[in-house]
Amino acid sequence: MSKQPFTDFLNRPPFASALLNNSKGSPPQASPADEQEPAAEPPASEDPKKKLLDSITQLGQTNVPQLESNIYCMSIIGQVEGHIQLPPQNKTTKYEHLIPQLVAAEQNNKIEGVLVILNTVGGDVEAGLAIAEMVASLSKPVVTLVLGGGHSIGVPIAVSGNYSFIAETATMTIHPIRLTGLVIGVPQTFEYLDKMQDRVVSFIARHSDITEEKFRELMTRTGELTRDIGTNVIGVDAVKYGLIDEVGGLGKALKKLNDLIEKARKGEEEVLQ
Repeated sequence: MSKQPFTDFLNRPPFASALLNNSKGSPPQASPADEQEPAAEPPASEDPKKKLLDSITQLGQTNVPQLESNIYCMSIIGQVEGHIQLPPQNKTTKYEHLIPQLVAAEQNNKIEGVLVILNTVGGDVEAGLAIAEMVASLSKPVVTLVLGGGHSIGVPIAVSGNYSFIAETATMTIHPIRLTGLVIGVPQTFEYLDKMQDRVVSFIARHSDITEEKFRELMTRTGELTRDIGTNVIGVDAVKYGLIDEVGGLGKALKKLNDLIEKARKGEEEVLQ
């Protein structure tokens, strides 16, 4: 019997590689399956960072649970978007984003105060009133700060806190409510607008030192705005009319909020005692 077939069998892998390695005195090589390196696991820190970046991209701010401060800052920038979606090129703040954040701030025991920063041209009336009512109904101290502008429906949001500030160069445009689009010219439409206007005026009068009569006078003033009736109020004038409590910036707003938080702490301690 010939030994050639048996020798050919031994020369085939994996025997050939083992014989070759043994002949050189080196250890046997690992199989291709063993040579594959395990996939590197992504660092654990990437997931929280990605969530934080996604939150900043979508909402323009961080989430409440990730804040280390006892103060929650909520910004209202651009146009307040309500029931109708605005064009993508518009800078908007969606009220359906703000309301859950206010609820989360109210429920979070680590948050002791809320700072609302506004630079808005106004927007949807009912959405703006909804935000203003939510801010006013918080059980925690709230300070509002108007930077740049707090126009139109931004006015009730600006006065909805416990104390309000306005930058020296910031402005607030006060004008009657307007509807965009097709309006049915019947008495019911004008009655609806009048009632909506009353809701806005009464809210502002309840949450600031301005009277309803003075606010309506500013709202219906002619000759100041180019193509509309109303008044453009600048920093110091807003304080003079009683619309805003004080002229100041971020430093004063945070100091006042910390003072209100300290008073709230003392009040809770007295109740417990």
